[in-house]
Amino acid sequence: MHHAVTERDPDSESEAPRSPEGDDKKKERVIHTRVPAVLEQELKRLAENIRVPVSNLVRAILEDAVSMADRAGRGVEEELHKAATNLSSKREAILAKKEKVVAQKALEGVIGFQPLVLASEAICAKCLTPLHPGDEAHLGITADASAPRVVVCEPCVPKRASRDAAKTSPETPEK
Repeated sequence: MHHAVTERDPDSESEAPRSPEGDDKKKERVIHTRVPAVLEQELKRLAENIRVPVSNLVRAILEDAVSMADRAGRGVEEELHKAATNLSSKREAILAKKEKVVAQKALEGVIGFQPLVLASEAICAKCLTPLHPGDEAHLGITADASAPRVVVCEPCVPKRASRDAAKTSPETPEK
């Protein structure tokens, strides 16, 4: 189905399509369309019941339909944005949990750490930070000599709790 948008030139008898650009042009345009006879009868009946011209009724219906479609589109867009944000945050949580599990497994069997200066590229087994030659790192020592090499960066080496905290114990009550 083809719809033509035209504007009448007051100086001309013919109706010819014109470009919608230009400030001096009328803002309203005429749209020609074909409708089934049943729809035409319903539109005329409804227009007569509410005592408005058919063209005004059709214009109001179209404006409402476009407005509703716009609101629905914005609602869908907002819901999609919320879903994408939710999905992104859940993905980050899953990745963080996965990294933690990978780090725990990488340090399984390590009984100690030996400080060293790297001679080649490595990745921290705990936080996955890239390490470069010349960086200070720690080699994980395992009881199993066949276990894969484990290197961790300085911040990932387990630290001893302060001795003061370990020595603090509840005092025995005096008698």
